[in-house]
Amino acid sequence: MRRLPFLAAVTLTLVATSVQAQPQPTEHALLHQIAAEVSAERQHAIIAKLVSFGTRHTLSDTKSDTRGIGAARRWVAGQFAAMSKDCGGCLTVETPSQVFTGRRIPQPTEVMDVLAIQRGTTDPDRVIVISGHLDSRVTDVMNVTADAPGANDDASGVAAVMEAARVLSRHRFPATLVFAALSGEEQGLYGGKVLADYAKAKGWRVEADLNNDIVGNSEGGNGVRETTRVRVFSEGTKTVETPAEAAKRRYNGGEVDSPSRQLARFMDGLADRYLGNFKVTMVYRTDRFSRGGDQVEMLKAGFPSVRVTEANENYTRQHQDLRTEGGIQYGDVIEGVDFAYLANVTRLDAISMAALAAAPAPPTHVEIAGALSADTTVSWAPAADAARHRVWWRSTTDPQWRYSREAPSAGKAVLRDVNIDDWFFGVSAVSADGWESPVVFPGGPGSWTHEEPPATAP
Repeated sequence: MRRLPFLAAVTLTLVATSVQAQPQPTEHALLHQIAAEVSAERQHAIIAKLVSFGTRHTLSDTKSDTRGIGAARRWVAGQFAAMSKDCGGCLTVETPSQVFTGRRIPQPTEVMDVLAIQRGTTDPDRVIVISGHLDSRVTDVMNVTADAPGANDDASGVAAVMEAARVLSRHRFPATLVFAALSGEEQGLYGGKVLADYAKAKGWRVEADLNNDIVGNSEGGNGVRETTRVRVFSEGTKTVETPAEAAKRRYNGGEVDSPSRQLARFMDGLADRYLGNFKVTMVYRTDRFSRGGDQVEMLKAGFPSVRVTEANENYTRQHQDLRTEGGIQYGDVIEGVDFAYLANVTRLDAISMAALAAAPAPPTHVEIAGALSADTTVSWAPAADAARHRVWWRSTTDPQWRYSREAPSAGKAVLRDVNIDDWFFGVSAVSADGWESPVVFPGGPGSWTHEEPPATAP
């Protein structure tokens, strides 16, 4: 390798061959510690309490302290406040809300989210979110009075949010962490919209939303137990993609390289390194077929988001009246939750949030050039908080990034004898102590933000 001057930056020339050893990611003891601190017993207590409110339907009682969505919201807010006291006031509890009417909300109704915000130490406007929804339902989505325990859909997601908050509030990170218990999901993803609108109003640069919805069951309706993997759904092309970006992407590629897809790859890699036999199955869809979750509203706002969902769902426990028919017990009861499995999903959430928040922000203005050349030039805007960068490439049919070379924070690198026509490329940012951002794919398909081209000198 040699360095060559290039205007005010430095161009790094990389001689790349497939036989060269790849740099190994830095092993972070903190992530092992965070994973070990997650407690299945605490999550059992959280879900038992949420189930005790009878129903948490969005249109249910908001005044009672023992039944309905209002009691559940106030209890979660109180738990966040107690966590904040334990960490010296590190969490700020907010309850943003909006009033909605719609097909499943016939009368104007306040939909309220409960957020615990752990402000970042050096880059507080960069935000990592974990979310799950508080509300529950039975067969009739408009039945506001019947018992709807919602143990797995989605008290399990809320338990992941709350346990992640308890564990991560013991540590400090450059970026801000937001722990979000949402309402209104079953009535039309309204809680996701409240969260997205609040983030925009606050000027947050949301780097990731990990939406946990149905994450606590390990035995599917087919009787097969799946205890060693979890699905992470991610959109391939950005919801907010413009027609011009779409035209360029169709020609040059990027259908499987949105920021959300890079988040899924990032989580997959962390599971491999830190969670032993517990693995991520990446699913190249925004959500399950013909179904949705609160991450959809975040995607509409332009925020990279994934949906985390158990590997094998049991549909007899979802959106069902409590009953027994034909020897089958229907209903979303606590007996259907595998708390050891839920704890593993939460470990994945917690280490993903920590790794994202500790790493530099993803690089911006990533571009490639190399038409009619045997070499590929990769350029980017160096991140202010990065000590160096890593240039990545993979076959266009590979699901994961395969080859990489480290580069100083120069803003430009040349990959010798790597033909631009045959590979996909990306760049990640690395801190001085080895925390690494997700990879950023070049151009509009891969950018984490809506970017203006960098100014050029006259």
